[in-house]
Amino acid sequence: MATLRDIRRRISGVKSTEKITKAMKMVAAAKLRRAQDAIVQARPYAGKMAEMLHHLSTKVDVSQYPLIAERPVQSVAVVVVTADRGMCGAFNTNIIRAATQRINAMYAQLRAEGKVKVICVGKKGYEYFSKHKFDIVLKHVGIFNALKFADARAIVTEIVESFGRHEFDRVEAVYNEFKSAVQQRVAIEQFLPIVRPETQNGETKGASAGLDYIYEPASEEIISALVPKHLNFQMWRVLLESNAAEQGARMLAMENASTNAKEIINDLTLSYNKARQASITKELLEIVSGAEALQNG
Repeated sequence: MATLRDIRRRISGVKSTEKITKAMKMVAAAKLRRAQDAIVQARPYAGKMAEMLHHLSTKVDVSQYPLIAERPVQSVAVVVVTADRGMCGAFNTNIIRAATQRINAMYAQLRAEGKVKVICVGKKGYEYFSKHKFDIVLKHVGIFNALKFADARAIVTEIVESFGRHEFDRVEAVYNEFKSAVQQRVAIEQFLPIVRPETQNGETKGASAGLDYIYEPASEEIISALVPKHLNFQMWRVLLESNAAEQGARMLAMENASTNAKEIINDLTLSYNKARQASITKELLEIVSGAEALQNG
């Protein structure tokens, strides 16, 4: 049975942990505010750029654009975006599980042939996939400490160069999409080749269906300039989504940890009081017994 000193030490230790989790929650909340503002501002621009590129791709011969034209899939690269740190609940676990299931379900044969590559963005993903013997061709760790657009551009440059050398024929991104401070959604998107809008009976389906724009300069010139901008900004959006989702997950995890610490402190305090009461009762009984023994003697 634990002594009073042991219980006091445990209460002190849990209180110290509670202070740490509360501080981490406050830090995550401050970072979440900035990350949420950044992703809310980036989404409209990214969406409009994608819409314009999709519309343009229906007006030109996409076979002239290697980053848009579909080709036989003989090898695949999966970009897995995780956090650099833990203590954010199931944030990293959900992404790693989703990426692994995607590879095993869709590209099991290619993986058996050694034709599935993994691009790790974030330390946690790199640690897992390197440990489990996946073929990691690129890694970027430590970028979320001070996230910059240049990081997204560097990642895209490496991916596009490898794609151009036919090291892989399709690139997919797996990341956490930010929904709210308490909710994230695992998203799987095709990054390359750039997905074209669906067509039916030769007509484009979607919000811009039926609309015909006159572009100046020609569509071909615009699309050549727009493709690299689109890829850079879509990767930037993915990083912003993941960063905001990570801060939301960490804030929630630290709030739950603080709540659990309070419950443990209450339980330990109750145990301490019971043990202390039992000790006092025992001492009183010993005193009474001793007094009666002296009186009878």
